[in-house]
Amino acid sequence: MNNTYSFIGGAHGPWRVDGMQAVTGAGLDAVACLDVVNAPPAQLHNKGTWLLHGFTSNVRYAVRDEVNALKGIQQGLNRPASTCAALIPIKKTAAWWALAQDERRAIFEAQSHHTAIGLEYLPAIARQLHHCRDLGEPFDFLTWFEFAPQDTPAFNHMLVRLRASKEWTYVEREVDIRLSKRA
Repeated sequence: MNNTYSFIGGAHGPWRVDGMQAVTGAGLDAVACLDVVNAPPAQLHNKGTWLLHGFTSNVRYAVRDEVNALKGIQQGLNRPASTCAALIPIKKTAAWWALAQDERRAIFEAQSHHTAIGLEYLPAIARQLHHCRDLGEPFDFLTWFEFAPQDTPAFNHMLVRLRASKEWTYVEREVDIRLSKRA
């Protein structure tokens, strides 16, 4: 199974871009649509206006009980009712990456409660994290969310809580791209 995904921002794709906001740092060029392709950039014919890619991997910064809780509640992507989505690329500061793994874990969960907050919004909001720091990409993570339109307020509330945490003091670039499935 190929765990590499390409996010193509351009004029074509099954997701209509409803809004793009640079939350912290530089944004991305405005585009009309987004396509998510389970393939590396070298295999793509259309590279759009911009192209981001990452790979899925094992769950990081989580202990066994948290992993079990996530697996027990989280539902998969591509649910028929999930016609809204968000792509949120994030780059963390050099200070974050200079921390040891246990120090990052302490900030991520013990201080910021990242996993605990996310669990409160499951199963309504499905999420898939894509790692890209080691690929030379402009972001460290590409987080993909899918949810039903009626869950948009809950999704926004979750983001407010996460962005208010200590962990977010280590974010140097974040773009919030809101999408809806094209008919």
